[in-house]
Amino acid sequence: MFDSLSDRLNSVFKRLKGQGRLDEKNIQEGMREVRLALLEADVNYKVVKDFTQRVRERALGQGVLKSLTPGQQVIKIVNEELVELLGGEQTGLNLKTKPPVVLMLVGLQGSGKTTSTAKLALHLRKMKYSPYLVPADVYRPAAIDQLTKLGLELGLPVHPSSAENSPVDICGQAIDTAHHKAYTAVLLDTAGRLHVDEKLMNELVRIKERCRPQEILFVADAMTGQDAVNVAQKFNELLDVTGIILTKMEGDARGGAALSIKSVTGKPIKFIGTGEKLSDLEIFHPDRVASRILGMGDILTLIEKAQTDIDEDEARDIQEKFQKAQFNLDDFRKQMRRLKKMGSIEGLLKMIPGMGRIQDKLKDVKVPEKEMVRLEAIINSMTPLERRSPKLLNASRKKRIARGSGTTVQDVNQLLNNFEQMQKMMQKMAGKGGSKMPSIPGIPGMPGMPAGSGDPRPSSRSRAKAKARKKKVKQRKKKK
Repeated sequence: MFDSLSDRLNSVFKRLKGQGRLDEKNIQEGMREVRLALLEADVNYKVVKDFTQRVRERALGQGVLKSLTPGQQVIKIVNEELVELLGGEQTGLNLKTKPPVVLMLVGLQGSGKTTSTAKLALHLRKMKYSPYLVPADVYRPAAIDQLTKLGLELGLPVHPSSAENSPVDICGQAIDTAHHKAYTAVLLDTAGRLHVDEKLMNELVRIKERCRPQEILFVADAMTGQDAVNVAQKFNELLDVTGIILTKMEGDARGGAALSIKSVTGKPIKFIGTGEKLSDLEIFHPDRVASRILGMGDILTLIEKAQTDIDEDEARDIQEKFQKAQFNLDDFRKQMRRLKKMGSIEGLLKMIPGMGRIQDKLKDVKVPEKEMVRLEAIINSMTPLERRSPKLLNASRKKRIARGSGTTVQDVNQLLNNFEQMQKMMQKMAGKGGSKMPSIPGIPGMPGMPAGSGDPRPSSRSRAKAKARKKKVKQRKKKK
């Protein structure tokens, strides 16, 4: 999402920054390129027109034109206007009410409503709510079974809905059950359609009147672009939705829905779905998304992901193992799994400021997801004792591990050599009393990233050579 738009905008800004001075002509040319980039990204044409007009007026101000860095000033203006276009400030859920808080999810069939209901329930559980899932889609085959299965996966209670009952009655009975069992959040997964029809909309109105939800969240598929915006507008006119969840934001859609929907409907985007896992739901921060679009990264979201997926006590335990040289292959496997839980490495790299542009220069370097799978396969083929004590691995054991993991003995040796190098580095850091975690050597086998490249200091072999040279110089001086 946003990759092509980000590339186009960055090429425009590069030209603007290359200009010694800005005037009305080159600003006009720059805005023309910005307008084309937004239209290609499937942003609503009225939204594009208003956006470029505001940026142009601000960019032609005397403060910008007389600035020492006018190109950077224009980028700053575009960033601020993008934040405004995406909704300004982050808008959270309305949870300030007597429990149970009722959240109603609406939208077309195939937009990801049922999965988003489960993701939102997981999010609320992390906020110390006790969610109650309500499958109210009696029309789509297996819709009730799907939410029931997701609830079982999360360990959350699900209302025993039946396709024979009315959706309005199902939702009403579920709220009564929530009151009785002291559930603090009720999530209504309503029926979707392949198109907006009167029967569906009237049914949703009756559910709204009976259940009085604090939040009516329209779930939109970001891959459908402008169509998602038009449908959202129709739902909003009838139901007065309170917010929007954009799904499939990890795809290759152009981003038009995200950039248009707030301006067209007047309703904020509250969450974005960023993957298929139930944990892949992010709170929508307009300023952070604007930074991603402009290639400035999103370090705050990266930190939040790390804090969510990495337990503080476990991180401290790992650091102690590093310092005592007790870090073993079991611990290494755990850290790889945690890294994978945070999302694709390519996606994580894009959150680091400047990495988006560096990635373009490293197109031949493969993102090491497959390499991590291979490493984990090798470690999984070891016995628990071998993972704890890799020194036990002799030639016959290595052959067995290679056969079990579908790799070669050379691959096993490479993993063990790099792991041993990392352990030595940690011991040295601990010996110097360093409290900070040093950078871990590169993952073995990744092209362009040799193992040990993360260590900024020279290798033990190069240090030994340097000492030998110094010794020879001293000996020559003494002879003289």
